[in-house]
Formats: sequence, structure tokens, C-alpha cells
Amino acid sequence: MLHAPGVLSLPLGRRGAVLVPTPLSQRLAAGGGSGDAVHAFRLARRGFIAGERLDVSALAAQLGVDRTSVFRWVGNRDALLSELLWSLAEPTLDRVDADARAAGARGGERVVAVLTGFTDAMISAPYFRAFLHREPVRALKLLTTAASEVQRRFTATVESLLAEESGRGWEPPALPPHDLAYLLVRVAESYTYADLLAGERPDTARAAAALAHVVGTAPAPAPAAAPTTPTSTGGAP
Repeated sequence: MLHAPGVLSLPLGRRGAVLVPTPLSQRLAAGGGSGDAVHAFRLARRGFIAGERLDVSALAAQLGVDRTSVFRWVGNRDALLSELLWSLAEPTLDRVDADARAAGARGGERVVAVLTGFTDAMISAPYFRAFLHREPVRALKLLTTAASEVQRRFTATVESLLAEESGRGWEPPALPPHDLAYLLVRVAESYTYADLLAGERPDTARAAAALAHVVGTAPAPAPAAAPTTPTSTGGAP
């Protein structure tokens, strides 16, 4: 259920952090464009996109402080990784939603197009795949379980998308909105992480077909090639 007032007026990518806030997300928002937490977060994010393993001790050394200060600013490693991963999801969700809207997708077609585009971006991003294969157990824990906020934010974002399209007259499958959102997220995850979960190849086309089957609409067309590295401003405070 959506609790934050006015959430449907926000860009799609922004909704997850609003609906599922964390101490770190609130600290980053309060810091605006400056502050110790913001600086540490940006430095960690830059290294992650460059394909580096997140190391709190190395981050502290770069910042010229001790580990205790870093933990005080951004939390433990899992908390920082979760927030970092979501900061990369935000601009990706905004981009794929903009593409879906530009193509005239509405109702179930928009839902499938957004989830298909997001799945494709996760399959195609080299730094993201490098993280998955460098730390598979931790990655799946942070991305596909309630052990971190990433999956809960993704589910809340999809639920908000369902609510938005339902408000425009679309009739989704007869499931409670949260259950349908969770099912769609799990379908997207199963194809995004197919190599880790089942030893199969991650596949956008199969994901599109499965998502369309759940929603009861035509599969989204294959996403056009797009940059796999976020812009310098996307998703970060």
C-alpha cells in the first residue's frame, strides 16, 4: 500500500526511496550537495561504477578518516552498498519509463515496458554484472531479499506504477496490488539473475514474455541500445 502523499507525482525512480526511506537516504537528502555522508557516498559510488570492490577501509583512507567515521556517516558496508545500488536504479527507472511514455505505452503495456527495460539495463551494465560475479552471495542477499531495502523499494516502485495506471482506467490482473507488484519483481529478478540462480543465461526477451503473461498484455519490444553507465548526476545527491 502506498502511504507517502503525492508519491505518484514523483518521477518513477524517486518513489522507492520516498516509500522506503533509510537512515542513509535521509542523511543524504538532508546534506543536499555537501556534507561528509554525501562526499563518502559519491566517492564509493564512483569506485563502484569503475568496477572496484567496495572496501570501507580503503574508502576511509581516501577520505583521510578512520573506519568509525565512515560507519557513522554512511552505516555499515551492506547499508552503503544497498543505497549505492538503488542510486543507480533510480536514473535507470526514469530513463526506461521516459522511453515507454515516448512510445505511447499505457496501462499494462507501460508496466511491461518499464520492467523489461529495467531488466535489460541490469543485464547489460558491465559494472553491475562484475559486482554480481565478484560477490554473488552478498549481491543476491542485497538485491533479492528483504535483508536490504533494494527489493522493497523496487516492489514499492512497481506498486506505485500499477496504482498510477489503474487510476487511468487500466484493470490489472485480479491480485492485491502489493502481491502483483511482488510477483512482477520476482519475475524480473529471475531473468536478471538467471546465471546466479539457475545457471542459465540472463535473457531480456524471455523476461518480456513472462512479464507480459503475468500482466495479460503483449510483450514489450526489445529495448534500444542505451548507455550502461549512469550519468554523473543520475541518482546521486
